[in-house]
Amino acid sequence: MRYQVTALVDAARVVTIPVDANDVQDARAHAQRHGYAVLNVRRALAPNFLRRGERRFPLQLFSQELRLMLEAGLTLPEAVQALVEKETRGEIRRVLEAVRDAVLEGASFSAALSRRPEAFPVLFVATVKASEKTGDLAEAMGRYLAYQQQVDVIRKKVISASVYPALLLAVGTLVALFLLGYVVPRFSAVYEDMRHELPWLSALLLAWGRFLHANAFAVAVAAVAAAAAAAYTLSLARVRRALLRLLWRLPGLGQRLHLYELGRLYRTLSMLLRSGIPAVATLRSASGLMRPELREKLAAAVSEIEQGRSLSEAMARHGLTTPVAVRMLRVGERTGRMSELMERIAAYYDDDMARWTERFTRLFEPLLMLAIGAVIGLIVLLMYMPIFELAGALQ
Repeated sequence: MRYQVTALVDAARVVTIPVDANDVQDARAHAQRHGYAVLNVRRALAPNFLRRGERRFPLQLFSQELRLMLEAGLTLPEAVQALVEKETRGEIRRVLEAVRDAVLEGASFSAALSRRPEAFPVLFVATVKASEKTGDLAEAMGRYLAYQQQVDVIRKKVISASVYPALLLAVGTLVALFLLGYVVPRFSAVYEDMRHELPWLSALLLAWGRFLHANAFAVAVAAVAAAAAAAYTLSLARVRRALLRLLWRLPGLGQRLHLYELGRLYRTLSMLLRSGIPAVATLRSASGLMRPELREKLAAAVSEIEQGRSLSEAMARHGLTTPVAVRMLRVGERTGRMSELMERIAAYYDDDMARWTERFTRLFEPLLMLAIGAVIGLIVLLMYMPIFELAGALQ
């Protein structure tokens, strides 16, 4: 569930940040872990948008254009001013103007970005803040772009693999509804005067056809009402959370979703460590990307790390790694190449997820086609079965 947290920063500035959390207390605790003095927490009306009806802030485009300008030799104020001048969309331009004004007033770039948390997430601000210590802002933008592209790759693979099954299911459903709503009522009119006893399933199907023919308007209204009720039910945060928990509990799918979350976590940690952020601060910054359940496990692991336990042991104790990843983390701890090994762990998880998705779609698509064909074939068979029996009786 998304909440809007109103908080005090630097003892003089009030900001409103979006937070995904289980409840108000969880949202408050999450904001406090990131250094905010919480003033108020309320339910968000619109999910992570600048305003209702406005487009999402184009963070990747912003990072890419800023990087190009800085590499071309422009100073940071000049680059931000150029971005303001070229922007024509109202709310996005106002965000850029606020960042430009803050920079011109003497605030650091990361502080200017943190004033608009609805546009610049904590992870992006942390990356910029780390680059200010080393003076490699352009490189930091490049790292963030590479991170976003890598995160999007596996998501796009999953989405593209889901397009054909979804299209197949939609077409099959439409064909079945056409048969039940248009063809079956007309067949029922043909069989009305038949004195021959119909098979039970055929009689049931044709009774549905007669009912639909006599109450077409009422059935249409009920169908629309049912669709609206289903859409409203799915829009409820608690229902979506319950469905998501159900998916996570499924034997095969839950494990893959867990690995997908871990892949995102380790890729984020790798990017932040490469930016020079300390390990504990890196783990806290990455917690906002995790599901609430995994976020609690990560917080417990961070607490153990602060008490002296190694990162690999703490992550393994709380189910935030796998046997292969634990060994990679231990190698990273011995050699000091932790960011590189975390990137390899994320690539390992992503490759595993991609292979599983490909195998699943290869198996699921023919099974779905068989199921849809069976349903449509059964409807057609039940419609024509009385004709077949009548023809057999006449012989």
